[in-house]
Amino acid sequence: MQQRAIILAGGQGTRLRPYTISIPKPLMPIVDKPILEIMIQQLIRHGFGHFTLAVNYQADILKAYFGDGSKWNVTITYSLETRPLGTVGPLTLIDDLPDDILVCNGDILTDLNFGRFFDQHRREKRLMSVSAANRVQIIDFGVVKPDENGLLRAFEEKPKIPYLVSMGIYCLSRQVVDLIPRNTSFGFDQLILRMLAENQKVHIETHAGYWLDIGRPDDYQQAIDDWPRLKTELGI
Repeated sequence: MQQRAIILAGGQGTRLRPYTISIPKPLMPIVDKPILEIMIQQLIRHGFGHFTLAVNYQADILKAYFGDGSKWNVTITYSLETRPLGTVGPLTLIDDLPDDILVCNGDILTDLNFGRFFDQHRREKRLMSVSAANRVQIIDFGVVKPDENGLLRAFEEKPKIPYLVSMGIYCLSRQVVDLIPRNTSFGFDQLILRMLAENQKVHIETHAGYWLDIGRPDDYQQAIDDWPRLKTELGI
């Protein structure tokens, strides 16, 4: 059986307007090809052969570009939302999900080894695995820390605060889809909170390499600047 990936490609890309008024965000070009095509080519190299694009906004344009996948010798199918269902709600529309699924946002540029991430999730029979990236928040001010009497206890000039963020790439067992309500908008954040409330295990895999969500103009330009180097590394 071909490894299956669900790619969420139905967002309106409001943070990238005016670019996304006439073109869906997954088709935004990173120099010489759309970001979603880059992702699909990466996934093919890591053993994936069946892709379902969850589409809504400007779905006809995406279908016209990607077709049935024969251009890349893979299978591409579509799941059409008649109304927005959030970031995980679209999974409830797909009736033929395999036991384990890779789910990705369609606007991500990364050097993640998708195959290794998916294989570890499946091998360890996890319910859910979330790929996470390190980020650092720089505070642009001197931070004061008073004691209980209002006297200065510590001071730090422009501290850097490290944290982990979800990369918009995760693996899940088909049974997790049962936690997602049908016919309503439901987000990744809501699913995670539901799993935490029900004491369900969610594994975090930290990715130390490159990751960028192109949702904002500055990040989109950064992706274009980084692509020549990354393209060579990925061999695409």
